[in-house]
Amino acid sequence: MPSPNMSASPSSASLDGHALAQIERLAQRRIRQRHALVIGLRVLVLVVVLGGWELAGRHKWIDPFFFSMPSLIYLQIVDWFQNGTSQGPLLLQVWVTLEETVLGFLIGAAGGVVCGVLLGRNKLLSDVFSIYIKVANSIPRVVLGSVFVIALGLGMASKVALAVVMVFFVVFGNAFQGVREADRYMIANAQILGASRRQVTTSVVIPSALSWILASLHVSFGFALVGAVVGEFLGSKQGIGLLISTAQGAFNASGVFAAMIVLAVVALSTDYLLSALEKRLLRWRPAAF
Repeated sequence: MPSPNMSASPSSASLDGHALAQIERLAQRRIRQRHALVIGLRVLVLVVVLGGWELAGRHKWIDPFFFSMPSLIYLQIVDWFQNGTSQGPLLLQVWVTLEETVLGFLIGAAGGVVCGVLLGRNKLLSDVFSIYIKVANSIPRVVLGSVFVIALGLGMASKVALAVVMVFFVVFGNAFQGVREADRYMIANAQILGASRRQVTTSVVIPSALSWILASLHVSFGFALVGAVVGEFLGSKQGIGLLISTAQGAFNASGVFAAMIVLAVVALSTDYLLSALEKRLLRWRPAAF
């Protein structure tokens, strides 16, 4: 004869499943509501800032000649798209700066990862080169832009070189620290199982440091963009940095702000792509709530 508990178990399981489904639907609805709230507050902040700026400029609470207004900045961007800039089409200037930034970012990131892993895994190399890395890292890297312009000229090479220097130390520091923070027990277990030093590095250490490395890429791309723009500002033939320098020389505040907005759009777009890449490479990591 079946016991009472056994006869009640299907109904109890059904009730539990129904309750879990209701909880999940409620949680999903709250997540959607919060997402909508965040988007709404972001739009509200943007409207308040831009509206207050426009209002202050129109009522002469601030001088539009020095601080411009959102409407004038918008007209400047439209004019650049329709008629081009003094250096050529706006999209060409964006492409030149983006090309310099991407090249500097890729070279600096690759060099930073390789050197970080090598020095993180080799105590002797770390002890020998650590003092030189500290000295090089202590130099204000933006100042090197003038040296690169003198040595490499006004072309792309000087901007890429400055972007590489800006990126390298950020990625190197994270890669080095990520290697040092690798789980010693996992390394020991891999060695016990007969893994070679190269296998330990590629199968245990680098995957362990991947979170550190990818976290640095978000910051370092912004540094690469800064390096490219500063290099163009110091001396170049094309690019957004030259566009800012030209607008500054003509006391065109709207042009300076318009170029800054173009840079912000480029930076946000690339950050979105890097975030998508990070999610793809770190699918094994538990989702953050």
